[in-house]
Amino acid sequence: MAEASQETERTGHARFTYRLRVSSTAQTKLLGEWDRCRWIWNECTARSKKARAEDEKCGPARLDRMLTEARNRNTWLGDGSSVPQQQLVRDFGKSRTKALKDIQARLPMRQRAGPSSVRIYRDSLGHWYASFVVATEAQPFPDTGAVIGIDWGVRETATTTSDAHDLPHAEHGKKAAVRLAHYQRMMARRKPAKGKPGSRGYRTAKRLTAKLHKKTARQRRDTGLKWAKSVVRDYDALAVEDFRPKFLAKSTMARKAADAAIAATKTALITMARKHGRIVHLVHPAHTTMDCARCGARTKHALPPSERTYTCTACGAVSPRDKNSAHVMLVRAGLNPAGADRGRPAGPPGRQAA
Repeated sequence: MAEASQETERTGHARFTYRLRVSSTAQTKLLGEWDRCRWIWNECTARSKKARAEDEKCGPARLDRMLTEARNRNTWLGDGSSVPQQQLVRDFGKSRTKALKDIQARLPMRQRAGPSSVRIYRDSLGHWYASFVVATEAQPFPDTGAVIGIDWGVRETATTTSDAHDLPHAEHGKKAAVRLAHYQRMMARRKPAKGKPGSRGYRTAKRLTAKLHKKTARQRRDTGLKWAKSVVRDYDALAVEDFRPKFLAKSTMARKAADAAIAATKTALITMARKHGRIVHLVHPAHTTMDCARCGARTKHALPPSERTYTCTACGAVSPRDKNSAHVMLVRAGLNPAGADRGRPAGPPGRQAA
């Protein structure tokens, strides 16, 4: 096993992921489990479509009966473990129209102390991983008595009330764009005809593309985790913009926003804070660029993205736009009493992360 990584899932639990070096026999068994799970997923899809066409319900109970009948009727299906098959039926019930994009199978665990669950999956490079969920204890950092406000953006991934903890845009995707375009052109030139297997050159180019995508994702994750730990180490309470970057996917900033990995960095920050006993206040993002952190006044019109300086028409305060928004986070979360006394509450109050 190698390439271990840790991710806190919820309070008191953490997920550890390890790279598996599987033998040919083990890989054959794992692929067999996937083939069974894929057959069940396709059968659930067919049953669901048929039920909709006939205006009937196809709920979890009906799918469970289908699975039981199929295992009794089909020896090949019955030879596999029932745990991943039952879990797949539950997953289908939660999301009937979502495609199963990654190759994964949930394998049973013996009833014993230790991991509460395990997931075996394979990535786009064909590497196998085992992901365990285990109970953990909090590892609190010493109290510092300091608080910080954090605003997410595209020019800079995170702007904070502390200049030393701003997170600049690393542009990992931009740096890999030239090589990625080269590999994609290799794939385009060697693309096989429909229904025919790809050539060795096509498979090589496809693997290089997947490898580069994975490297970029790891770089983004590493940058986010290192920054999150430095913030959590130095501050007891965090006022974090509860920003949902999904709408940026349809804007002209979509590529840069995706490269900034705001959602992944935000998740890493909340995870790290939970692990080390810090308090996180998630602040509603509405009007954060229109409010003055000093007096609480709100501008009549939203600032265009090109306007990077905030000027308050009420008190005359002038500050960088993102820095003002970061201070607004503190005011809304109640972590800046002086600013909160002078200004009215703007938007929903901050809520603590679960």
